[in-house]
Amino acid sequence: MRISPRLLAWISVSVLVAGLSSATFGQAPRERTQFGHDIIVGPDEEVSEITCFGGSVRVRGHVAGEVTVFGGNVVVEEDGSVGGDTTVFGGGVRLEKTAKLGGDVTIFGGQLRRDPESQVGGDITNFSGGFWLPLMVALPLIFIGAIVALIIWLIRRFTRAGVPAPA
Repeated sequence: MRISPRLLAWISVSVLVAGLSSATFGQAPRERTQFGHDIIVGPDEEVSEITCFGGSVRVRGHVAGEVTVFGGNVVVEEDGSVGGDTTVFGGGVRLEKTAKLGGDVTIFGGQLRRDPESQVGGDITNFSGGFWLPLMVALPLIFIGAIVALIIWLIRRFTRAGVPAPA
């Protein structure tokens, strides 16, 4: 069996491109997404973005983009930094000494605890208290319930058997 030079060239180029691509992507900061577990960014680590559901985030290194947490807290330790926005639903944010946040901080249903030496580059919005979190959950459920009730009503209306008129 003989391999044609053209096929051998295509295989060589494909292997070369795949090898260079994986080396390039391996060096870039990566995104981290976690469900039900905490995320810890080490002191010498850089991450592009973080999304966490049901866990907390502890930043000791650098996050280049955004941090979004649902049902957990964000702690930015000394010399830790977040380049983008920080958004927390159902948790709080704690900024320790010399922590830096480059973007906005938005907190729904939690508190911001901040050292005076920490820095926030954008706006701070805090919807604290027990009112906002149930409202954010209840409104979509009420809307979906209304749509289901409308569909059931329409189905019943158009599938009723006709009642004969009295003679």
